Amino acid sequence: MFDVLVYVYENYWRPDACPEHPQLTRKLSAVGFESDEIEEALSWLDGLTRSGHGVAQAQSPRSMRVYTQAERELLGAEAVAFVSFLESSGVLAPPMREMVLDRAKAAGETPIDLEHLKIIVLMVFWSVGEEPDALILDELSMHSEHRSVH
Repeated sequence: MFDVLVYVYENYWRPDACPEHPQLTRKLSAVGFESDEIEEALSWLDGLTRSGHGVAQAQSPRSMRVYTQAERELLGAEAVAFVSFLESSGVLAPPMREMVLDRAKAAGETPIDLEHLKIIVLMVFWSVGEEPDALILDELSMHSEHRSVH
């Protein structure tokens, strides 16, 4: 599923540039993705669209997200720490954080792999039509473990 999401992110700059599901399915199949992987990714993207419709809730800038024990177990300590880092850095607004958490839970991994979480964060930015700044984009890049320090 995550390979399909990366393909969509890299090939369609905005959700409205993405073709309808039947045409997108054909394109994804033509480039070699398996049908079950495509179906899972499209279902996940539909959930992303649904989760984005309720993100306008305002929260105080001083509010703090408290994770339940079940959420901490489901997401894993690494994912919770990374989301908290993005939020405390001012990169991830609370409504977008909730979208990330919703889609991470929907990914079906316990705990979620950090590289997969980064893809989810990119897809949330993509879904709201924003691109993270260059430093955050570098941190979220799919192959960050192969970077060299300059």
